[in-house]
Parts: sequence; C-alpha cells; structure tokens
Amino acid sequence: MMRIEDLPGELMMWVLIGSELLVFAAGITAMSAVRLTDPAGFAAAQTHLDGRLAALNTVLLITSGLLAALAEKAAAQKGARARSFLILAALGGLAFLGVKVAEYGAHMREGIGIDSGPFWTFYYLLTGFHAAHVLAGVVVLGLVAWRTRGPEIQAGVMFWHMVDLVWVLILPPVYLLG
Repeated sequence: MMRIEDLPGELMMWVLIGSELLVFAAGITAMSAVRLTDPAGFAAAQTHLDGRLAALNTVLLITSGLLAALAEKAAAQKGARARSFLILAALGGLAFLGVKVAEYGAHMREGIGIDSGPFWTFYYLLTGFHAAHVLAGVVVLGLVAWRTRGPEIQAGVMFWHMVDLVWVLILPPVYLLG
C-alpha cells in the first residue's frame, strides 16, 4: 500500500497540483454540461479553431515535459546538463505561449472574444488560465535552472508536468470534440 511518505517530492506540491487539477476539472465539467445544451453552437464555434496550432502546441509541451524530465534525471545523477534541459524546457513553454498569442490574435481579428458565445467563454477561460500556468511554469523552470538544486528541480518539474497534463485534459473538449 502506498503511503504519503512514499510520494516523491514535497506533500505541499502534491496539494497544489491536486487543487489545480480540480479547478481545471471543474471548468472542463462545466464546459461539457453547457455543450449538452447547445451542441450545434459548440460545433460551429469550433470550426474557427486551427487544429494545426493545437497540434503544434501539444508537441511543444510534450517535448518540453520530456526535457524537464531529463533535467530531473540529470540532476539526480549529479549531471551538469540539468540547467540546459531546464532552459530548453522553459523555451518550449515560451514557444507554446507564442503560438497561443498568435491563435488569440487570429480569433480577435475575426471579432471573436470571450463574450462571443458559451464555447468562446470556456475556450478563453480554460486556455487562458492554462496559459497563465504555462507562464508561471516558465518562471519556475527559469528560477530552478538558476539554482539547480535537486529538490527545487523536482518541484519545478512536478509543476511543469501538471501543466502538460492539464493541456492534454483540455485539448479534447476544446479542440477535438465536435
């Protein structure tokens, strides 16, 4: 049987990650419930999304997550490459944000904002809140790369993996379900 003491990392990091996942789960659940009341409206709104940008962002975050995991492994082996992996992971997060800003800009040029309908309200809230977490994660990875201590690297990487996981959870209801 697994005990709390057996979890890697600090308990408070797990509490933070769990609470953040619950917030995103509530948003996804609310979006799914509202979608049931207007499936045609949601499907019509989704035609304005660019699946290629979502795919690119997925690749960026998954690759960045791999780089973060490699940083943690390098730090555990007392490797000097941990800092490089952390910086590359953070750059992946910045690239993700650049794609997201371009996507938001395209929607706004079309006149699509947060008040353009229920789908768009959830789209901007979920992806915007996620983007805020990406930005926070980039800052955390940068700070951890600067200090490069094992426990801090582990905590930063745990947070970054939560950011990856959230993207994988919001991708289907926002971009794929029609």
